[in-house]
Amino acid sequence: MTVSDVLDRAKAQQVMIATAESCTGGLVAAALTDIPGSSAVVERGFVTYTNTAKQQMLGVLGETLAAHGAVSEEVAREMAEGAIRRSEAQLAVSVTGIAGPGSSEFKPEGRVCFGLAAEGLPTRTETVEFGARGRSNVRIAARDHALNLLSQGLFTLAQI
Repeated sequence: MTVSDVLDRAKAQQVMIATAESCTGGLVAAALTDIPGSSAVVERGFVTYTNTAKQQMLGVLGETLAAHGAVSEEVAREMAEGAIRRSEAQLAVSVTGIAGPGSSEFKPEGRVCFGLAAEGLPTRTETVEFGARGRSNVRIAARDHALNLLSQGLFTLAQI
């Protein structure tokens, strides 16, 4: 499904979308808003690159960050759910990861965690290991994966 298809489906379903991004720095929102008419369904995008921004803008708990780190499914869940709570959107995707270069002892370069939250549905999280393919390539792969998750979320919303 193309970005245009995602926007068309969201418009047909009257679903507003929000993004909550860390390592992608707004690439998901940019891909959506590159298409004319996207303002009909893109409600807002949060770029929360620091832990403080995640807490202030999305309500991510300091305890969650301390226990699991910013690159975790737990934080991705709270980011996506926070984007729903702090917007007028019905569907939100979150992205947090290590684009590189470099990694930590426990979290390798290319690890990206995603969250998908929608009104009336349980929040979905997942981790994808893109590998050390370079910062730009990890960010693009994460953007594309997040857009695919939005497509899946719209399909699921259409079923309820």
